[in-house]
Amino acid sequence: MRVPTKARFLTATLVPMLVLGACSSGPAGGGGGDGPVNLTVWSWDDTVAKTVPGFEAANPGIKVKVVNAGSSFDEYTALDNAIQAGSGVPDLAMFEYFAVPYFAIPGKLEDLGGLGAGNLKKDYVEAAWNDVTVEGKVFALPSDYGPSVLFYNETTFKKAGVQQPPATWDEYYEAAKKIRALGGDHYIAQDTGDLFLLLSLIWQAGGRPFRVDGTRVHIDFTQPATTKAVAFWQKLLDEGLLNTKVTAWSDDWNRTLNDGSLASQTMGGWLTSSLPQRAPRAAGQFKVALMPQWQAGEKVGAENGGSGFGIPATSGHKEAAFKFLEYFTHGGGLSPRVDAGAFVPNTAVLASAAQGKVDQYFGGQKVGPVLAEASKIVASGWQYPPFFEWARSTYNDIVAPLYTTGKGSLAGILEEWKKRMIAYGNEQGFQVD
Repeated sequence: MRVPTKARFLTATLVPMLVLGACSSGPAGGGGGDGPVNLTVWSWDDTVAKTVPGFEAANPGIKVKVVNAGSSFDEYTALDNAIQAGSGVPDLAMFEYFAVPYFAIPGKLEDLGGLGAGNLKKDYVEAAWNDVTVEGKVFALPSDYGPSVLFYNETTFKKAGVQQPPATWDEYYEAAKKIRALGGDHYIAQDTGDLFLLLSLIWQAGGRPFRVDGTRVHIDFTQPATTKAVAFWQKLLDEGLLNTKVTAWSDDWNRTLNDGSLASQTMGGWLTSSLPQRAPRAAGQFKVALMPQWQAGEKVGAENGGSGFGIPATSGHKEAAFKFLEYFTHGGGLSPRVDAGAFVPNTAVLASAAQGKVDQYFGGQKVGPVLAEASKIVASGWQYPPFFEWARSTYNDIVAPLYTTGKGSLAGILEEWKKRMIAYGNEQGFQVD
């Protein structure tokens, strides 16, 4: 899932250790001695802990301790520090998909192919499997997923004269004007520089700004599909059709979702579990639809968030760790996680979701079929640079003035972002252009 984080690595902890070489691996077995194997799992996903009792009952020789190491930023920093110190490394750790290459390329993660991961490929959504694969090797198992969908307040839309969710981005633009005409704080959406929203638009449009081949990275924000998506979002900003004062996950965000003045969100499917807590007074008003399309009649999607779990290369209990990993991302641990609200990219679960059950919060809609379809239509070929955790923090610094002063453009910001990524990536030992 996508969660707000401080998202800033210290340079000292971000260095990918290309010069130092790959981390040395500990023993690969399930542990030794007469006592149980004790696994430590770092996770900010609360649903993982719910699978421990069932796993331990089925595997009495293995004990699992799930530790919340904080936000993704906190966890990545702590993991890097532990790896460099040679102690305190967990047996399993959670990673947003874009962070997998950072840890995989310099050898900080175990290649799960030797533990049997390849046999599971067919049971995951293709795009999610690609997210955890680096140079043909799988370094994590997908745990949750964020196919981009449109959450829209049907009551507000109809009040503005918009009877159906926009099927195209042109229709979205027309709906944005009608909703803004309601006056006050009414907007179709808010944006204060959401990088992942912008990237999801580019992704869906067919832009592929990052090309990664090992330690070589090519960055290009001038592809026609990229410039089309960026220009569209810039138009909404220029015409005052987006609320640029309300930040996602803030109290004001909750308020505007509750009162209906914030009419929609284009986010990952994982929002189905948190929107009812964020906007309980809007129960029955929100519905879920596929992302609007760039061309009428198409069905193309993108991602916005998602996570997997990998085994650090220095874990001394790799086989036991993989057994638990397989259990909660693929096996018997899926049911308690799904029941607790996890949205997982497993084909069997999605097939079940496609049958649909009524969700009263979403006005009696069967949300499952929409999310299942959105998961299947995610466009292929997207990549993130291995230093993306640093890069997204830098983007936040660059983009802030546009939203506070109105000066500049998204296209100009992306070019400045590219320059900084090239400089930083080359400093860290990558070959970036």
